[in-house]
Amino acid sequence: MIGYVTLGTNDLQKAAAFYDVLLGQLGAARFMENERLIAWSTGPVGAGLAIVKPYDERPASAGNGTMVALQASSPGLVDKVYQKAVALGAKEEGEPGERGDIPGFYAGYFRDLDGNKLNVFYMPSPA
Repeated sequence: MIGYVTLGTNDLQKAAAFYDVLLGQLGAARFMENERLIAWSTGPVGAGLAIVKPYDERPASAGNGTMVALQASSPGLVDKVYQKAVALGAKEEGEPGERGDIPGFYAGYFRDLDGNKLNVFYMPSPA
């Protein structure tokens, strides 16, 4: 359903270095790039994530209530990606752990270098 998500940035190269490492841990690589935008994906099928310098040339800002969720293949990978995000300078917004009333839902929350909120999560497939 979702083709891609874009997040605004005020420093394209700094944000790109953050996401190259972070999304690389989830198997993603750059698939599109120009002077205003860089996008990553895990392959030709599925959603991508992009960072962009706003086209209106006003400063980028994080949306209140907006969050991007990055799917991981295991709780261990959630922990690994979350810790890498923090090591790369992300702000902690909720350490990895079981969340809510959904059995097996495991997630960690953080904000990237521009203040955009993300989580990395694992949810087991229904039996």
